[in-house]
Amino acid sequence: MTSDNLLALKGITKEYKEFRLGPLDLSVPRGYVMGLVGANGAGKTTAIKIALGAVLPGNGSVHLIDKTRVGVVLDRPCWQPGWQVRDLSRLLGPFYPGWNQRVFDELCEWAGVSQRLKVREFSRGMGMKVQVAVALAHGAELLVLDEPTSGLDPLARGELLDKLSEFMTSERHSVLFSTHITSDLDRIADLVTILDAGRVIASGVRDDLLEAWAMVRGGAADLTGELRARIRGLRQHSAGWEGLIAAADLGLCGAGVVADTPSVEDLLVHLAKGRKDA
Repeated sequence: MTSDNLLALKGITKEYKEFRLGPLDLSVPRGYVMGLVGANGAGKTTAIKIALGAVLPGNGSVHLIDKTRVGVVLDRPCWQPGWQVRDLSRLLGPFYPGWNQRVFDELCEWAGVSQRLKVREFSRGMGMKVQVAVALAHGAELLVLDEPTSGLDPLARGELLDKLSEFMTSERHSVLFSTHITSDLDRIADLVTILDAGRVIASGVRDDLLEAWAMVRGGAADLTGELRARIRGLRQHSAGWEGLIAAADLGLCGAGVVADTPSVEDLLVHLAKGRKDA
């Protein structure tokens, strides 16, 4: 994996009255999509604000490429409600040496928005797409997306993921994609970092993380004391039990135990629950 990181957070901490983030290490190498995963309130937005310089960390260091090469897509646009789409070129374009009006106009057509439409009139999906249009029109190399698909219908979510896949056809591009909708990452994420209550509970190459764990289930008689001690996020019910176990510990499972490859959501749910149960 390249050491050419477009974004790197090292030893980041941030403390509020009732919440503490970190210590957090997070790198987004050139040519990769990093999924930052966690439930609402896990610290994803705080981490992104620190990465973009909107919030100062308590400790740690931030490396970020020139901000003119960074495109940001938030859950909702931060522009003035009365601005029209055509105003965005006039007001934002001068800040970006690489602004391409043709690309912006083409992406506005993709977004299905009129140049006269006002920001306050955007639907949830339009707001997301126009932010993408601005980011790509100024030639961003790193896209930072904070919960961009939350509240979108399946069609709009699919269109965004298609556009991100197209963006990533260039090896010079990278994406940091923050979400609690883990299925979004199945298509595009190369790397995953999972946050729970401000702490990293798993991080690495997505496929390696999934291969390192297994979802197991069985009947009551299959749950030995030794096996119980190794299972993360154990759930017991009338028909038996299920949980997450390290792939290296599968040898503890008897013949009646069924093992499956976990999803990113399985890792989030069961590792977080296992941490709380410990």
